Amino acid sequence: MQTQITLSVRPDAAALLTRLDSFLRSRGIKSYLVGGYVRDAFIGRPTRDIDLTLEGNVITIGHEMADALEGKFVLLDEVHQVARIVVPMSGEKWCVDLAALRGTIEEDLSKRDFTIDAIAVDLIPFHPGPNAVELIDPLGGVPDIERKMIRATSETVFLDDPARLLRAFRLAAELGFSITPQTETILQRDKALVRRISGERVHDELGRILETDHAGKALRHLDRLGLLDLLVPELTTAKGVAQPPEHHWDVFDHSIETVIAVERLWEELIAGGELWATFKFADVIKAHLGETVGGAGLTRRGLIKMAALLHDVSKPETKTVESNGRVRFLGHAQMGAQRAEMILERFRFSAREKKLVTAAIEHHLRPGYLSNAPEPPTNRAIYRYFRDTGDAAIATLFLSLADHLATRGPAFDEETWHIHLEVTEHMLAQWMEKETIKSPPKLLDGHTLMKEFGLKPGPQIGRLLEMVREAQAAGEIETETEALDFVRKELGINHGAQR
Repeated sequence: MQTQITLSVRPDAAALLTRLDSFLRSRGIKSYLVGGYVRDAFIGRPTRDIDLTLEGNVITIGHEMADALEGKFVLLDEVHQVARIVVPMSGEKWCVDLAALRGTIEEDLSKRDFTIDAIAVDLIPFHPGPNAVELIDPLGGVPDIERKMIRATSETVFLDDPARLLRAFRLAAELGFSITPQTETILQRDKALVRRISGERVHDELGRILETDHAGKALRHLDRLGLLDLLVPELTTAKGVAQPPEHHWDVFDHSIETVIAVERLWEELIAGGELWATFKFADVIKAHLGETVGGAGLTRRGLIKMAALLHDVSKPETKTVESNGRVRFLGHAQMGAQRAEMILERFRFSAREKKLVTAAIEHHLRPGYLSNAPEPPTNRAIYRYFRDTGDAAIATLFLSLADHLATRGPAFDEETWHIHLEVTEHMLAQWMEKETIKSPPKLLDGHTLMKEFGLKPGPQIGRLLEMVREAQAAGEIETETEALDFVRKELGINHGAQR
């Protein structure tokens, strides 16, 4: 079925599409603009991903196209002739995905995943703004877009490619669409195939879900249809595990609600909502959490949601009930960080991504402990916190705030919230404004310690230097002489203890 529609094309996209058309037309290669880009242009959604299907050898053509566009060629699937060209343009990276045309264009579209992606137009020279084009839509994708529905193209859609199981939820989260009941039935029937999805593709699809504003809803949906248990079986044992009275939800539901709390906090942070009233460092947090980590495009904000999902993953195995009825989960943060690392490794998260998520999980209780203390945290405590959490420091503070909201749920207490928020603000202020905490000036080095006190190289040198830095952060010492006196006292105490 062909019908005329209007596609809204950005100036930068129009320029790239025109270059692509010129390259392919000069070589007599028939090509179509397909799938996600057509869908997004139709609904006016910004994107930097262009999908083309074309006749001929995609790998050979792709290499030549990459050279012509001064881009990078990436082979995605040699057997099925799928490749990507990453094109730098105006300080941004555009992805041009190439796939071999399978039969006629109508036959090709019928083999795609969902009707909203089974649409195409001829690749032509586009101009900025509205472009009238003839749409090829054999399966009724446009009506589904207008109804905001995700519908499978066939009964075998997930058998053909199990990664489509996750893609359905990703598209729903990204677009705000609903999955049709018929497609949900097929999803549930084929859900066991989720175990066959490669770790790299899980990382891609799950990561894109986490980057949306509806990750919590998507995770709930995955759980309702039985896919989350298969994807992350480590979370299954958390279901029904009761917590102390201050917790509104069991461990599993609390984990999902913490993801939702991250999204609520971020939404209010952007909008200047009441939860952040009078908070001084909103712009600092927005800028920091909006940065990407590694080359896969995941932001710290998205990774916090992964930490939120897994932050209590080891509570079931660490749960104890004391004689007085007190429920405890001793060591669950440290054990949870180790378990989370195995999960992240399975899904091929990068080293930097893993480090941020596991550090946030390992230390997620610390801001709460500092908030519950009778006195504000000392400079020494603040220094230790930022030293131990490193690049995950701000993410961990944000996770702790979300954890606080998800603990109390409907029993939200404004007073305790503001105490927690004030401690967060105080820690950030001290860290950012006091160089003695953030980066204490170097008073001593290892050579000085060995020379002055006759010490030998070894771990003791590092421990003493770190004790000096902590004392500087606490404001106890400021000069080299004071630092030497401090070390002298420490060694005297240590020698006395040894005797």
